[in-house]
Order: sequence, then C-alpha cells, then structure tokens
Amino acid sequence: MTRLRYFALFLLFLPMLAQAQQEVQYTQFMYNKQPLNPGYAGNQEAPTLQAVVRSQWLGIEGAPNTQVLTFSLPLANQRIGLGMNIARHTISIYENITLDMAYAYRFPLGHGYLGLGVQGSLRSLAADFTDSRLIAIQQIDLDPSIPRVRQQKYIFNAGAGFYYEGEHFYLGFSVPRMLENNIDFATPGDVQISTEIPHAFLMGGASFVLNDQMSLQPQILLKYVNNAPLDADINASLNILNKYLLGLTYRLGGSSVTGFGESMDIIIAAQLSPKLLFSVSYDLTLSDLKDFNSGSVEAMLRYSFGQGEAEEYVNPRFF
Repeated sequence: MTRLRYFALFLLFLPMLAQAQQEVQYTQFMYNKQPLNPGYAGNQEAPTLQAVVRSQWLGIEGAPNTQVLTFSLPLANQRIGLGMNIARHTISIYENITLDMAYAYRFPLGHGYLGLGVQGSLRSLAADFTDSRLIAIQQIDLDPSIPRVRQQKYIFNAGAGFYYEGEHFYLGFSVPRMLENNIDFATPGDVQISTEIPHAFLMGGASFVLNDQMSLQPQILLKYVNNAPLDADINASLNILNKYLLGLTYRLGGSSVTGFGESMDIIIAAQLSPKLLFSVSYDLTLSDLKDFNSGSVEAMLRYSFGQGEAEEYVNPRFF
C-alpha cells in the first residue's frame, strides 16, 4: 500500500510541475512574508533571523517537505531593507534549492511605511532517477526515456513587490519570480514540457483591539497563477497580551466534487522573550487526500537581534 501511495503521489504532481501552483505554500504566511514578497525586506525593527520547517501530508511517502532560512537587515534608519532567503523543497525524487537576495527601499506614507522591493533568485533543480523508491509497472531500465542518473540544472529569476504596513493593518502584492524558465531536464532543442510560471501573491491583514488584553487579527493571502484556480488562505487570530497568539485558517482548494477546501489549520504562537518568537501549526486535510495522511505540521523560530536587553517586544502585532 505504501508503494501504491507513492506512485499515486508521483502522478499527482506531474501536472503541477508542468503548469499550476509551483511555489511552496506556508500555513504561517503572516510570519513568513519575505520569501513571498521582497518589499517586506527590512520591515522588522532589528536584524532578524528566522527558520521555518514544514512537513506536508504526514504518512505519504515522498510528500512535500520544506526548510527555509531567512535573514532581514534594516539599514539607514529602516529606509533600506536587505533580505536573504535560502529554501530547500523536496517532493518525491525532486529537490529544489533556492537562494533569494532582496532589496527594498522604504519610505513613510501616511501613518506607516511603504516598501518597494526587488529580488534576484538562483534555483537548483534536481531529479534523482537512481532513487531506489522509484516504482514502475514494468522494469524501469526497459524505458530509455527514464535516465538512471541524478539530473541537475540551475536557473535564474527575478521578481518585485510592494509591502505597506500602517498602524493597524498591512497590505502587500508581489510576483517573486517573473521569468518563464524552462525547467525540463531535456537537452536544448527537445520538446519543452515544463515551465516555471509566475505566481502573484496579494496579502493583507488588520488588528482590531477588543480590550486591554486582546486584539483580533483577520488576515488573508491570495495566490494566483495562470491556468490554475484562485487559491487563498483566510485566517483569524486572537492576540493575547501581545505575547500569545491563537489562530485558525481555512485554505481554499481541495476537491471540486465535494466542495470542501484544502485544509483547516490551527496556529499557536508565543513570544518567549523580547527577541524570540516561536510558532507551530497543524493542517487538517479536507481534500480527497484526507484518507491517506495525518495532516501537515509547520514550525517557525524567529530571533531579532535588537539593540539591548531593555528593548520592547519586536513587532508585537505578530505580523
């Protein structure tokens, strides 16, 4: 049964590699904006290092796994932001490693700051056809179209975005990778099957004070790519004492037959110290894959270097 699930998953992702959602999805998008939007670089009040790990569809062999490390550096009194993202994403025998370098210029606008950002990306694409987990209905060596080697190629891309954060809300739009690169491993001149497709992200959120101890924070992330349905993460979170957060997210997608979404997600976060923020989330699968996995988990750890032990909590609005 495990091999059958693996083979079904492999077939499931073949269309996605050709023309659909290709970028990694994050349940905790409110904490992980920089990989989605270069305009966010330097938005934190202090140099910030952040790590995110995600395991999707637990129990399915070869399911997506992601690790991402980001660094944000504000300069010139937060007028300039520099950012770096290093991400590793695996699905089955495929591995993508991406390095992003972002630059944002931030200037005051109204009661907040608007960041205009650009970034360059270098991505390593690899497919290991020597993996012993590969299963076929016939002997793999009989098919000359399957190379029994590890293939790898490098592609460059560029993107841009803006991010505005006011006193009680934020709004951002970005296309982090604009170029339609050939991501096939075939030699030049062969038929091109797979292309890197630009993805557009629209994000927004607000904070409404309920009393002197709690605030309500609705947030949304819209994801669009050509020839794929519009996708969205819709979140509502409760911020308690500017130290703890409890959130619930509904992700669109899933089955077009049942009408349910992709998942229902729970997020818990805690400001462990003035400089250290930790959060964890669990996705309950609602799609047709719900019978074959135990959900998805994601964890985030953020450290802001700050200016000293006496400083206040860095960005206590949790976004």
